[in-house]
Amino acid sequence: MRRISGALLALTALAYLQTARADGLDPTEQKIVAEIKAHAPQALALLEQSVLINSGTMNTRGVRDVGALFRKQFDALGFTTRWIELPPGMRRAGHLVATRDGNRGKRLLLLGHLDTVFEPGSDVPMWKRDGDKVRGQGVSDMKGGDVIVIEALRALHRVGALDGTRIAVMFTGDEEEAGNPKSVSRGDMVELAKRSDVALSFEGSIPDKNGQATATVGRRATATWELEVKARQGHSMAVFGANGYGAVYETARILDAFRQQVIEPGLTFNPGVILGGTEVAFDEATSRGTAFGKTNVIANTATVKADLRYLDYPQRDRTQARMRDIVAQNLPGTSATIAFHDSYPPMAVTPGNLKVLDLYSRASQDAGLGTIAPLPAEARGAGDIQFVAPLLDSLDGLGASGNGAHSPNEDLDVGSIERGAVRAALLIYRLTR
Repeated sequence: MRRISGALLALTALAYLQTARADGLDPTEQKIVAEIKAHAPQALALLEQSVLINSGTMNTRGVRDVGALFRKQFDALGFTTRWIELPPGMRRAGHLVATRDGNRGKRLLLLGHLDTVFEPGSDVPMWKRDGDKVRGQGVSDMKGGDVIVIEALRALHRVGALDGTRIAVMFTGDEEEAGNPKSVSRGDMVELAKRSDVALSFEGSIPDKNGQATATVGRRATATWELEVKARQGHSMAVFGANGYGAVYETARILDAFRQQVIEPGLTFNPGVILGGTEVAFDEATSRGTAFGKTNVIANTATVKADLRYLDYPQRDRTQARMRDIVAQNLPGTSATIAFHDSYPPMAVTPGNLKVLDLYSRASQDAGLGTIAPLPAEARGAGDIQFVAPLLDSLDGLGASGNGAHSPNEDLDVGSIERGAVRAALLIYRLTR
């Protein structure tokens, strides 16, 4: 009889567990989701409040104001908050950091940013609701992601699931144009990463070509390069002859050779500014330049400012060697030099990153929101997570969904705030158990 009773007890327990996890979520997780859904209007209101504050990177007052708004939210959730000042010469607002100390589960680092690409005076609307879409400055890149972080943590707090967790949050004030040197502007972030196990970044979620939700397990590195070309100035009647080809033709040769000969999957290089003539000046601080020349005078100088994006350091080294070789094959009467400067390190696709993606995808599935696919590294630009990804398992793209980032048409799918908060809260809950 005792054996039968034991079997019945086991069956009863199994039935209970199956009922409790009928939708893939345990009772606490169901409460977390219910809290997020119940407070969706407040989340949207917080997003609107933050978007109505212009926080272009160079608008340091606006960035600080958005930081102050979000800081209040973290204070209310029991986080210890502080504002990190950067050296005045960097002309950046600084960063918001919020931390909780505990002794349970993985130590998490959650990343967002307060700034946008829209400086004061932009004619892009601040906030314009149109049904299930919102247009506005930074709605999806990435104030929507910041709100997802806050709402996920708020739901966890309401059900008592933040107690004992070890979570650090850093919202940078200059992600769109990081201050230099980056060893200073990202130094505090790196130190937080050294005391963490997993980094989650809430840049926008980008659907794949089939409309499936994705997350980012790898991002390309970024670098800049500068091409300087010199030539023999003279009368245009002798171009191609005694006076050589001039700086503009040599620049065109080099750039077109790059386009045709330096080709690899995942590799791009973009000449963003070209100036040529007999007098050229470029201001690095404002990214503006001037050129003077005459149509009957062969240009004696040209300069190109450009970027380079690559998957890993071997690809970088191959690319730079090939580009230098092309630059050295000068047309008659010309000379050229090229210089490279690394900026953001690559975020490599690692087994640890893929494991975090799997946990995130399972949380999404359990909540009835479908699977999450990995986004190709070349489908994203640079992001803050690249500074910490070499140190710990990392996942990006946990933010809101929208279109037209950095453009006058930037918008947000309103429902993606709730979906993102549900997924993030469940992932955080499971990582910190």
